[in-house]
Amino acid sequence: MVQYLETTAAKCDGNDEFEVTATFTSTVAPALPLQEHRLPLSNLDLILPPIDVGVFFCYAAAGDGDGAAAASTLKAALAKVLVTYYPLAGEVVTNAAGEPELLCSGRGVDFAEATADGVELRDVRLGLPDESVEKLVPKKKAGIMSVQVTKFKCGGAVVGCTFDHRVCDAYSFNMFLVAWGAAARGTSATPAPSFNRSLLAPSSPSPSCTAGTLADRLFIPVSCVPPPPATAEPPTAVNRIYHVAATDVAALQASAGPGRTKLESFTAHLWRLYARAFPAHSCSMGVVVDGRARVSPDGAMKPYFGNVLTIPYGVIGAAQLRDMALADVAEDVHRWVAEAATGDHFEELVDWVEAQRPEPTVARAYLGVGDGEGAAVACVVSSGMRLPVGEVDFGWGVPAFASYHFPWPGGAGYVMPMPSARGGGDWVVYVHAAPELVRVMEEEPTVFRAPGI
Repeated sequence: MVQYLETTAAKCDGNDEFEVTATFTSTVAPALPLQEHRLPLSNLDLILPPIDVGVFFCYAAAGDGDGAAAASTLKAALAKVLVTYYPLAGEVVTNAAGEPELLCSGRGVDFAEATADGVELRDVRLGLPDESVEKLVPKKKAGIMSVQVTKFKCGGAVVGCTFDHRVCDAYSFNMFLVAWGAAARGTSATPAPSFNRSLLAPSSPSPSCTAGTLADRLFIPVSCVPPPPATAEPPTAVNRIYHVAATDVAALQASAGPGRTKLESFTAHLWRLYARAFPAHSCSMGVVVDGRARVSPDGAMKPYFGNVLTIPYGVIGAAQLRDMALADVAEDVHRWVAEAATGDHFEELVDWVEAQRPEPTVARAYLGVGDGEGAAVACVVSSGMRLPVGEVDFGWGVPAFASYHFPWPGGAGYVMPMPSARGGGDWVVYVHAAPELVRVMEEEPTVFRAPGI
């Protein structure tokens, strides 16, 4: 274990800065030795850029003393669970074709222990992640995953994690979190993850042509992405975390019309807010769709660890959006989500990526352009409703608050609704978006409210 000191500043509720001091760092390796080997990324992993995703959990109490016992519990359980979730203890390397792949080396997970001396967890303004969460979720410097546990004056703690999105999606990382919690509590082991890439193997023989397919409309080779205008300024974004009451979610769904899901209704509402924030632009809205149940209706992909997603989207002018009723916007969202939520599309997407390799690709939804469309402001909604808040219990109770954290460097907005730790159908919504949109969201009398622990 290497001791070091690193101090950062964040804000508390009284606008006073507080210090987060990292006191120890170590690397937690799997509890059992691993034969080093390489694990290819699937074609659906290869559509993800090299970006990291964060998630954090706030606990009202986490053991006694200075937090050493809590950290010890977390590290011991992490070593156990990394035996089955061994890709998280590896590294992403480049293969002979220039593509990323997993080196399952057992290097381990970087683990930092930190303190926020003199600060009560309840005083931290979690709704303003740029001032607070940024200090509590680690910046991954190496490997696939990193962890930071921060102890507070009140005895509470925040457990923050960061992972490489190329290796897994939120569904997969949620499986890991549940297993980690079970290992810490000493309860029965959760089902083992599957790394069977044959579940997402391309067709044989390969299709003669993939042009013009839905996959071709939703994704594009990076070399074909048009450059931004020479006069374009770098995108600016702010991060927020909001609380959305169950009554507001229900009201949106009722207004969206029969047969619409809560996520479709929420997305439609958000799309209309974009039209108010950017009245002179077209607005592109995308939704991340998980494909596990579509690819394998028999449940064979339920334990699959990796990325199984696609991102359909629509583009509508702001003036038209403002004139549309919520139900009409929700109908449009439902149409393009349903088109992509099929096993046929995911099989087609796997084949489309195969035809492009080793050329990297990107989802058009992030680019703010569509077929024949000019520039548009863009946003992607990703459901975090499977975040297992009640199961991420390391032996000191369930979290009082939890959220994903994804301040990615791209120009598109990113919005993720999740279940509130309070229960009762309330949501926590993470927002990474342009200041113009955030201003419109916060001017609303309902829906988006500041969170509280």
